[in-house]
Amino acid sequence: MFDFVHHNRKLIQIILALIILPFAFFGLESYRQSGADALATVNGDPISQQQFDQALRQQQDRMRTELGDQFEVSMLDDPQLKQAVLDRMINEQLLRQQANALGLTVSDAQLKQVIDGVGAFQVDGAFNLQVYVTQLKNQGMTPEVHQAQVREALAQEQLMDGYARNGYASATVLDGLIRLTKQQRKVSTALIGFNDYLKDAAVDEAAIKDYYEKNTAEFQLPERARMAYVTFSADDLASKVTVSDAEIKAYYDEHQSEFGSQEQRQVAHIMLEAPADASDADKQAARAEAERVLKLAQQSPDKFAELAAQYSQDTGSASNGGDFGTFSRGGMPNQSLEDAAFQLKPGAISGVVQSDFGYHILKILSVIPANIKPLAEVHDSIGQNLKQQKAADEFAELADQFTDRVFTQNASLQPAADLVSAPVQESGWLDKGKPGAAPWTDKVLQAAFSNDVIHGKRNSSAIEFSNNALIAVRLLEYQPAGARPFAEVSDGIRQKLMHQQALALATKQGTAILAELQQGGSPKVQWSAPQNIVYAQAMSQGELGHQVFQADAAKLPAYAGMENPQLGYLIARVEAVTEGTVDEAARKAYTQEMRELTGDEALRAYLTELRKSAKIEFKGFATAGEN
Repeated sequence: MFDFVHHNRKLIQIILALIILPFAFFGLESYRQSGADALATVNGDPISQQQFDQALRQQQDRMRTELGDQFEVSMLDDPQLKQAVLDRMINEQLLRQQANALGLTVSDAQLKQVIDGVGAFQVDGAFNLQVYVTQLKNQGMTPEVHQAQVREALAQEQLMDGYARNGYASATVLDGLIRLTKQQRKVSTALIGFNDYLKDAAVDEAAIKDYYEKNTAEFQLPERARMAYVTFSADDLASKVTVSDAEIKAYYDEHQSEFGSQEQRQVAHIMLEAPADASDADKQAARAEAERVLKLAQQSPDKFAELAAQYSQDTGSASNGGDFGTFSRGGMPNQSLEDAAFQLKPGAISGVVQSDFGYHILKILSVIPANIKPLAEVHDSIGQNLKQQKAADEFAELADQFTDRVFTQNASLQPAADLVSAPVQESGWLDKGKPGAAPWTDKVLQAAFSNDVIHGKRNSSAIEFSNNALIAVRLLEYQPAGARPFAEVSDGIRQKLMHQQALALATKQGTAILAELQQGGSPKVQWSAPQNIVYAQAMSQGELGHQVFQADAAKLPAYAGMENPQLGYLIARVEAVTEGTVDEAARKAYTQEMRELTGDEALRAYLTELRKSAKIEFKGFATAGEN
């Protein structure tokens, strides 16, 4: 086990990566859990509530990273998001099952290659066992479970790559696509503006009234309210927290590893296996053999590497002269090995050291001295971190009191405000169902427009509107939903109807001019200066761009036109066409893109077929699809 964990470092790093990366995988032990609390089963394999909650937390972390300040915890309450997370987990379960059925395997060498490339477990570009151990422990997972996770993840990746990386790209289709996307058309435009026809538009009061009566939904106002509110956050507390130099010094002394590299030792060993569950006779035999090899090493220290290759039963390090890595304090897998290694001088050989793996003879190959930043250099950053930690601790302590006071003294926000030394503020008009900038998130508005607040005239509960930030609200003024009065909206309706009439007149005139142009006529039109437009650019310019490239360019000039509600009627004249050319660079780029697109489509189709033939049962929240 010692050899496997250390010499397949990539395996351990990918596990942390799998916890962080968007494509989440399940642990082996999770698959073997009872299906009693399952939200769903896939061909009999359960997806538990615990697994789903973990996946949802991972989704939350990704969204928080991607959206920044725009992220709201209430987004996770969206049933569609929950459904998407569960669907993704089902797909992963299906892929895992298929990978197992197909016998896809991952070698130790592949695992090591993956682990060695993950930066999360590296220090100065090299794998660091101490960092690995700490990260793994923080995730509450064992090496065995992690190893199973990564093997399954890589096996699934093999299966997916078989589809995703083997798309097809027809040479004929590619060349045609390249020529089209690189084609240029020289285009000028003319506008028949609706403003020129406003003078001809006529709207009477009867028409305005009729529009109002037939479109009442357009003039509905939502429920509205103004709120008194109190906010309370860890950030507010941080500005009031003080940290002494003594506290900063104490933290610095206790966390040296955070401020540089500790002393590290490159260690070689010869190991004779004797696991904890070995018999006494086997342990005695292993120790006797270790004592014999120790004498050989003491007699010929320069032949330690040869002795390791000959006698060590740690196969991973034996072929490398016994070298099993560089360690700092707290980084070795066994305390007795660490104590022995850090007592030796460079080049020295230890006595026989017992560990959970057996008996070891250590040799110190090199010592890298500690390199810790001076306190003066990190003083301010430590102080800021301690302030934030103190603020978070104080927030956690006060949050319960704040929540309790808001609830128990619900006739006023002032007691809660006094508790946290915050002012009672007043909002502007808030529309029900229309969240805005913090703190007016969807979750806060739901609480603000609750029956207790609007009709019961009580405080809301304390609501988290961002990380370590709470708000409580109380009604100041309320307006129920209703239609805006006719007098208030009649002018707007008049302008809208006049615009519609003018636009219709402009469109009628524009289509007549377009028809004349297409028949070879020469109506008086003000053309813009011509511009060269490529296909990709035209596709981003809306419907007119599409029409420009759909126009028959066999006989030039060619014409296209369309109504533009904001401007009037637009006419485009295609004056010249330059065909796109196909070169190897373009063909290579488009080939790759086409293969990726068709490969992704093949993978989606494969997953669709897997889901059709699978037995998928939903036992938790209601979902669409299989049942």
